[in-house]
Amino acid sequence: MSNKISGLSGGSAASIGAGRAAERTRDPVTGGSSAPAAPSSGTGDVHITDSASQLASLEQTLQSLPAVDAARVAQFSSAIEQGTYTVQPQHVADQLMQLEQALGQLPEG
Repeated sequence: MSNKISGLSGGSAASIGAGRAAERTRDPVTGGSSAPAAPSSGTGDVHITDSASQLASLEQTLQSLPAVDAARVAQFSSAIEQGTYTVQPQHVADQLMQLEQALGQLPEG
């Protein structure tokens, strides 16, 4: 039986990363392990951009907030039960368009 795939014969396969242990790094935001680190330039310095710092701060702030605004849910539940809640389709459409425009302004990549 032949072991050829796309014209390659079954010789010895090259070892990837042979002789070098993979290093795990700590994620500065979560403290968990991340993928193996890329080879360093030897300086040992780490530079965290302003954007990364802002994102880390924002993530911590969001984690401290409740996932659901219980007071707002109670307000809407009450309005629905009383039959006073009405959907405003034009307002919903306007909000969706604003979101779409804001997302369109974000840089790609």
